[in-house]
Amino acid sequence: MDATWLKPIVETKYLSTENAHRYRAILRYFYIQHERMRQFLFPEEVYAFLKQHEEFADYTEDDLQQDLDQLVKWNNLIARQETSHVRTIEEFKKKRFRYQCSPYTVEIERMIRTLEQLGDSFGGSLEKTRFDRLYASLSRMEAIIASDFQEQADEMHQVWEETFDYFKKIIQNSADYIAYLHSENLEERMTSESFLVYKEQFTAYLRDFIVALQKTSMQIEQLLEDLPEEGVRQFIERVVDYERSIPRFADALPPRAVQIEEKWETWRSLCEWFLGRNGRESELSFLQYQTNEAIRRLTRVVQRLGERHHHFRSRKGDYLHLARWFSRLESIEEAHCLSAVVFGCFHTKHLVADTEATDNIYRDVWDEPPAEWVTKPRVRHYGEKKKPQAIEDKEREKEEARLRYLEEKAREEAALRQLVTDGKIVLADLPEVTPYVRKTLLGWIAKAMGREGQAMKTENGWVVKVVNKEGTICLRAEDGELVMPNYEIHVLSGGE
Repeated sequence: MDATWLKPIVETKYLSTENAHRYRAILRYFYIQHERMRQFLFPEEVYAFLKQHEEFADYTEDDLQQDLDQLVKWNNLIARQETSHVRTIEEFKKKRFRYQCSPYTVEIERMIRTLEQLGDSFGGSLEKTRFDRLYASLSRMEAIIASDFQEQADEMHQVWEETFDYFKKIIQNSADYIAYLHSENLEERMTSESFLVYKEQFTAYLRDFIVALQKTSMQIEQLLEDLPEEGVRQFIERVVDYERSIPRFADALPPRAVQIEEKWETWRSLCEWFLGRNGRESELSFLQYQTNEAIRRLTRVVQRLGERHHHFRSRKGDYLHLARWFSRLESIEEAHCLSAVVFGCFHTKHLVADTEATDNIYRDVWDEPPAEWVTKPRVRHYGEKKKPQAIEDKEREKEEARLRYLEEKAREEAALRQLVTDGKIVLADLPEVTPYVRKTLLGWIAKAMGREGQAMKTENGWVVKVVNKEGTICLRAEDGELVMPNYEIHVLSGGE
C-alpha cells in the first residue's frame, strides 16, 4: 500500500473547522481569480472583496491577516514576499506578502463547484457518440502499432490521452445517469400524470443509446482482441518516455518501470470493461442490462398510468352498446354465450395444490401428474396428530433420481446427434421432432443470432453456427407446426 494513502490531508481542514465560513469565502475568491489568470493577490484586494458583503461587516484587517496566516499553515495558500516596490529598510522588514492558491486548493474548490452545480440529483448522460470517438481513437492506436511506430511520440501521447479521456467520460456519465434513473426523485415523478409527456423522449433516448452501443461495442471488442499485447506494451513505453522527456525536477516523477506498470493496469481495466475477466460478465454487458431494464421499467410505469387513466374513464357508452347487443339476441342461450365471452364465467372456483416443482424448463404443465388435495375439517379445535418419526435415509432415492436425470439428458443429446448430417442440422429436411428438440433448436438460433458471427456454445458443450438461407420452411413437431426462416445449424465441434 502506498504510504501517501494513509497521510491526513491538512488542506481540507478549512471546510469544516471553526470560522470555516471565513476561510471558504477567502479561498473561493482566490479560486475565482485563479480561473481568471490572476495568480497572486494582495491582502488589500481580498479585504475589499469581503467587506462588500454583510456577513463581513465587523471583519477587520487583523482578522484577515490571521486567517491568511492560518491558511498558509494548512498549505492552502502560498505566501511570497513583495520586494519590487520597497523603498526603505523598514518597509522591507514589515514583509509585505502577496498570496497564491496552492494546487491542492484549486482542485478542492473546483470539486466543490462541481458538487454545488450537481444538486440533489445525479447528472450524467448516455452519449452514443462517445463510443464512436473511443473506437476511432483505438483505431488510430492500432494503425500506429501496425506501422511499426512511425508516428511521432507526441502523436502517440495524444492518442493515449484521448482514448482514456473518452473512456473515463463513458464510465462516469453512464454510471451517473443509471443512478439518476434509479433515484427516488425520478420514481416520484414517474407516478405523476405529467410523466406521460416525457415518456416518448425518455424511451427514444435510451433506445437510440442501446442501438448505437450494440453497433459500436462489437467493433471495439474485436479491436481489443486483435491488438497484440507486445505492441500495446511498446506503445505504452513510448508514451511514458515522452512524458518523462517533458522538463521537470528529477524527484517529481516516479521510476519509469512504475509509470509503465500503472499505464498497463489502466489499459487492462479498459479491456476488462469491454471483454470481462476470468469468465465474468463485462461492465459493458451490465450497462446494456441496466439500460434495457430502465426501458422496461418506463414501459411498465406508462402501462400502469394508462390503466389508472382508463379506470376513471366513463364506461357508459360501452355498456349501452352491450345492452343494445343483448336486446337484439333471439334466445336466452345466445345471451348466455355472449355473457360468457364478455364477462367470463360467474362463480368460478380456484383450486390450489402443492406440487413438486421440476428443474426442467421445457416441461409443460400437462406433463405433470395430477396432485391430490386433502381437505381438513373447519373446526376451531382441530389439530393434526403427529407422531415422532426417525430421519429416513434417502440416498438410494437420490441416486436413482440422479441416474434417471442423466439417462434423460443422454437420450435428449442422442436425439440431437441423430439430426446432425455432414456436420450440420438442416431444419428444412428434419422429420417430425419432439417438443424438446424444437425448443432446443429455436433456443440455439435465438442465442446465436444475438452474437457476432452468429456462433455460440450450447449447454451440452457443442459449438454451433447459424446460417440463414433464403426462403421459409415449416418445422413440424408433435405439438404443432411452425413457419419460420430457413436456417441451417452448422456444428463446428462437439456433435460427433
